[in-house]
Amino acid sequence: MRALVILLFALVAATPAHAAEAAAVRRLALLVGVNDGGPERVRLRYAETDAKAFSTVLSELGGVLPQDRVLLTDVDRAGVLAGFDKVRRLAEGVRTAGARRVEVLLYYSGHSDDEGLLLKGQRLDYGELRRSLEGLPADVRIAVLDSCASGAFARKKGGVSRPAFLVDSGIQVKGHAILTSSSADEASQESDRLGGSFFTHHLLSGLRGAADVTHDGRVTLTEAYQFAFHETLSRTERTQGGAQHPNYDIELAGTGDLVMTDLRATTAGLVLTEPLEGRLYVRDAVGTLVVEVQKQSGRATELGLAPGAYRARREWDGGVSEAAFTLKEGARTPLAPGDFLGVGHEATVMRGGGVAVSPQGRQQLPVNLSLVPSMSTNTLRAGRAAVENRFALGVVNGGTALGGGLALALAGNVYDAEVSGLAMALGFNTSGADVGGAQLSLVTNVAGGAVRGAQATLGLNVANGDVDGVGQLALGANVTRGALGGVQAALGANVTTSDATGMQLSLGVNHANGTMKGVQFTLGVNSVATAARGIQGSVLLNRAPSLTGLQLGLLNVGGDVSGMQLGLINVADTVHGMQLGLVNVSDEVNGVPVGLVSYEKKGQLHLEVFGSDVQLTNVALKFGGKHFYTTLLAGLGPDDRIQRFSLGLGFGGHIPLGSRFWVDVDVAASQVLSTRDPFSSASNNLLSQARAMLGFQVMPRLAVFAGPTYNVAFTWGEPEFAKLTTLPVRSHTLDADTRMQRWPGFQVGVRL
Repeated sequence: MRALVILLFALVAATPAHAAEAAAVRRLALLVGVNDGGPERVRLRYAETDAKAFSTVLSELGGVLPQDRVLLTDVDRAGVLAGFDKVRRLAEGVRTAGARRVEVLLYYSGHSDDEGLLLKGQRLDYGELRRSLEGLPADVRIAVLDSCASGAFARKKGGVSRPAFLVDSGIQVKGHAILTSSSADEASQESDRLGGSFFTHHLLSGLRGAADVTHDGRVTLTEAYQFAFHETLSRTERTQGGAQHPNYDIELAGTGDLVMTDLRATTAGLVLTEPLEGRLYVRDAVGTLVVEVQKQSGRATELGLAPGAYRARREWDGGVSEAAFTLKEGARTPLAPGDFLGVGHEATVMRGGGVAVSPQGRQQLPVNLSLVPSMSTNTLRAGRAAVENRFALGVVNGGTALGGGLALALAGNVYDAEVSGLAMALGFNTSGADVGGAQLSLVTNVAGGAVRGAQATLGLNVANGDVDGVGQLALGANVTRGALGGVQAALGANVTTSDATGMQLSLGVNHANGTMKGVQFTLGVNSVATAARGIQGSVLLNRAPSLTGLQLGLLNVGGDVSGMQLGLINVADTVHGMQLGLVNVSDEVNGVPVGLVSYEKKGQLHLEVFGSDVQLTNVALKFGGKHFYTTLLAGLGPDDRIQRFSLGLGFGGHIPLGSRFWVDVDVAASQVLSTRDPFSSASNNLLSQARAMLGFQVMPRLAVFAGPTYNVAFTWGEPEFAKLTTLPVRSHTLDADTRMQRWPGFQVGVRL
């Protein structure tokens, strides 16, 4: 299995270009990220992240409006095709609205092989993909495919390397450009350190300004490719997958540059000043690596970034330093060498009784005693330098990090970096980076990065990254701004903004803004934004666009359901399994719907008119699935005085016999009522029937049927109608007030 990574392909239709008549350009984008390639493929970690990152760059710098972006994650083949339909409608709309030039970009990150894209075990072949692109009503058709698989630090992608797409053309340029992330016999790779694929990461860094060698505030196709080529080659030479050599095939005609991004489009920016040099890694407030660039001294470089807080790490001349800064709306923020503070590479001990330094460059002071962070032994010994403690005791403990030890505070613990031990406080715990141990408090725990242990509080737990391990335990609420890989338990609410694997337990609300693999249980509402793989149990409401497993609740709402919905009301799109409830509603059921009322949009909905030995005129409404149905019955008596009528309910099965014949078999129960007084003793009866109907479909909306019935009637008290049929019956007296009649009968009718 070789690696497919298509990175740039443009199908550009010829458009009249007149220098004096610049056409208005409207850009549309379809962005797809799918980590799941099927049961035989190792699940990716960063395909969805790459798609979201590409979407962000297009929005901030590529001129794509929010309403012109369609972002899809964790979708199958049908979902991608539906996305094409939506983009096609958008293109038709903007064309109608007066746009003279329409450009469409497709970006895909996920699994593939030499025949097509692999989406959750389904294949979308390249021929169909090309036809879908060519069917878009656009002047420029663009597709960007980055095909990845999963592994350890650098993982081989699952497919054969193909040309891939990404192009943005000037008004007078036409033709095509093809870029590949690797040669035909090489593997393309993704990186845990980068949080994405090598080629896409460096391409996006280039588009944000790292590739702007002309310093004109714009990044062209040539600049972006050259930057991505050199960076990808240099960063993959020592990986498990080996060096990647990106290739290209560009055939463009016309005038003007292929401008990919315009750095002047952002309301904020970062200026790397002329004296600054070295390799820079810029991360946002939640720790995501957004730009990586090798800065040379002598010329300033501008990066297009959104307003917010950032941290930059600099590697230069054998040393490492860091700087924190905030980009403000409407301003360009300079970053100079003097803004960086030095940190170390390795844990060392200075000779002559010096202070130990951690691998992150922090001074290791075993004990910290404090009233507040500015009045502590850390401040006395290290000043403002970064410090790592093993034990801290005080009213408010403060420091850079807690390294595998214990922090005890009356009011709170405040750390700017990792907590890898146990932090306990009556008030609050905050960590500016990952938590590798536990934070325990009565009020609030806040982690600025991932949690690899536990957060427990009576109030609120917040993690700005992934949560793995024991998880978050609270009487109030748990919030994870990343993926969950453990347990969230709260009396109030549990919220995960990405995928969740484990359990969410609450009395109020559970929500996973991604895929939930495990168990959600609550007395209130369970909600999943993408898909549920496990069990959703609630007293009130379960909701999942896609479900593989079980929904158990008063109201269950699912999209594609593979498993079972058990509740009073079950609603779904397509069901592969069972719906068991009082009311079942679906588009299609490939299984069994069992309920008092079951409605299937693609199932049965028929009106029948028939006569029988019991009632001269009967009507029935049959509705349900393809093979199981519910029927409502009503009949009117055969005598001239029309003194009785009946109402009933039945359940049965439908068996097709070829293209025209079918058999319905069901059981029904009816009450025969007096037209003069429905509440008289004459209404104390019950008619139960077993019915078989052989039908012939005369035309699509007309069928005839006939068949036998077996009837058992029970009467109580002194019924007015001792006999319900003109056919011979066998009568039995069960007790002084109960009488039973049974007989074989018949019915004949038409179905509309």
